[in-house]
Amino acid sequence: MADSTRPIGLDGLTDRLRNGFEINKSDFKQLDLGSPVSPLRTTRQNAPNTTTTTTSSSSSSSGSVSGRNNGSSSHLGPKKSDSSHSGSVESGPKARGFKPGHARSYSSGGGSSVNSPPLNTLPTGNICPSGKIVKTGMASKSTKTDVLGSGMGYYGHGSIMRGGSGQKSGGVDATVANLRGILNSNDPEELKRLGNESYKKGCFIEALSLYDKAIAICKGNAAYHCNRAAALIGLKRLPEAVRECEEAIRLDPSYVRAHHRLGSLLLSFGQVEKARVHICFQGYQPDQIELQKLQAVEKHIGKCTDARRVGDWTSTLREANAAIASGADASPQLFACRAEALLKLHQVEDAELGLSITRKHETSTASSQSKNFGMVSEAYVFFVQAQIDLAFGRFENAVSAVERAGQIDPRNIEVSIFLNNVRLVGRARARGNELFKSERYTEACAAYGEGLRRDSSNSVLYCNRAACWYKLGQWEKSVDDCNRALSFQPNYTKALLRRAASNTKLERWAQAVRDYELLKKELPYDNEVAESLFHAQVALKKSRGEDIHNMKFGGEVELVSGLEQFRAAISSPCASVVHFKASSNLQCKQISPLLDILSTKYPSINFLKVDVEESPAIAAAENVRIVPTFKIYKRGSRVKEMICPSQEVLESSVRHYSI
Repeated sequence: MADSTRPIGLDGLTDRLRNGFEINKSDFKQLDLGSPVSPLRTTRQNAPNTTTTTTSSSSSSSGSVSGRNNGSSSHLGPKKSDSSHSGSVESGPKARGFKPGHARSYSSGGGSSVNSPPLNTLPTGNICPSGKIVKTGMASKSTKTDVLGSGMGYYGHGSIMRGGSGQKSGGVDATVANLRGILNSNDPEELKRLGNESYKKGCFIEALSLYDKAIAICKGNAAYHCNRAAALIGLKRLPEAVRECEEAIRLDPSYVRAHHRLGSLLLSFGQVEKARVHICFQGYQPDQIELQKLQAVEKHIGKCTDARRVGDWTSTLREANAAIASGADASPQLFACRAEALLKLHQVEDAELGLSITRKHETSTASSQSKNFGMVSEAYVFFVQAQIDLAFGRFENAVSAVERAGQIDPRNIEVSIFLNNVRLVGRARARGNELFKSERYTEACAAYGEGLRRDSSNSVLYCNRAACWYKLGQWEKSVDDCNRALSFQPNYTKALLRRAASNTKLERWAQAVRDYELLKKELPYDNEVAESLFHAQVALKKSRGEDIHNMKFGGEVELVSGLEQFRAAISSPCASVVHFKASSNLQCKQISPLLDILSTKYPSINFLKVDVEESPAIAAAENVRIVPTFKIYKRGSRVKEMICPSQEVLESSVRHYSI
């Protein structure tokens, strides 16, 4: 991302203006010069009673020019209150004084309008290139031709010139010269106006740079800070946006738009009570959409807190999701609560993935020390992280995370109890590991059991104790502990390996084959797993009384060229997969490498290939007319045929006949 504090490039704005700015002299007579603070408007001819309503902005002691709900502000978008924290920015220059009788139109606090006098009367206080103020009376006596100056189209801000000083109307060179003057000037209102234009176009980095420059010139203007917050929201830098809104309110405590924007931001962080203070700002009507969002988030957070208190994790998960969907979509605490619920529901991988989302949401200063679920918000995230680390066997990380939670919220009883528990579980695991290395398996079982009494859902401790039972020859107990470990982590490879080995010792061949098949998915290139799977498959076939004398482990795909050789090969008691191919066929070339992979992955199956161009007798005998064709045989009989199958379909069929 580009440096957001760097001033906007002159060349970039020049190019944009060079392409988009062109006004003819002949159009000038149609421009409404009725207000020095509003854009010049095209007015119908022959319409003497035309009423023009524009909006001006009032000045304040802090230099703020808009954003008040007293009707004297001008902003981009509708005049109603901002309905979201990413709403409009404040626009319009500081209103200049005017005298009665001068041509001007404006919008009053009550929304009424004042009719403009006849057109072509210069506005009071319009700025000439010289910087002097042109009085209306003087301007009306001039006989010089009215021409547009090089004011970049920001009419009413020094964009009208008198006389032809050699500049062409709408000239690019004049526009560039005036642009340089604006960017090099110390007029924060022009910088804000440029920032507003960039914001409306979605160029948030450019807008932020312009607002930064305006703030550097006039630090005490609340509107500039509020507009900067809007640009930061567009860039998803919400904590910084919170700080800008807080600064705007510090400068102007009655700044309604800043209050509403801050309230919306705090609501997205799940800070309901703090958000209510600003959304329901005293003396002003709250935005109904934001108010409804606040009420919905508050309701779901309340239900979520109650469900967590009683250990109803299904309801906790449902209400946390509902609160996030209702508007608290940047709350690290709600995402952490969601992760905790998933962990308690034994969805460990999903819990860790869910908690990773909290790292994308930086906690705002306003919300980090508030409380969620009876715990300081920032501490709660570390508390959940510690639980997930413990479940994955990252005992040292778990201790560090819960200690950090204790530092943030030292008086929280739940954190203190869990910290003590994590330390004891970690010690039990470390002692068990030392005893296992010393081959003192019975004592190691007792040590792991002590840890499990304090954390009954710890899959690592169950798996470690299963290893002890296996060494002691108590394979039933080993299988039981592996089952418990896998109930918390279904893809726990160590637990699968130990259960498969224990089932092999118990001669439960079907269960052993099933476990090794699962392991092959997790570890597709592990030769030890492949070999163990092969031996389990051989043992399973032998237990069923099937012929196994031709079974072999792995090997290359065998090329068959003679009819007798082919018939002998497919008569094997194990399944034979035959690839009928042609060397010149592109699809055959693309799928052939998969056969080599499958021959290693499913070693109990014979894999054969027949080139139909070189062995037409085999192709004719098997009625093969299209390649690639795959046929699966068992004891000489065809059990399945696939013509031009996808890789997924082919592997699925091979897997089915491998057992």
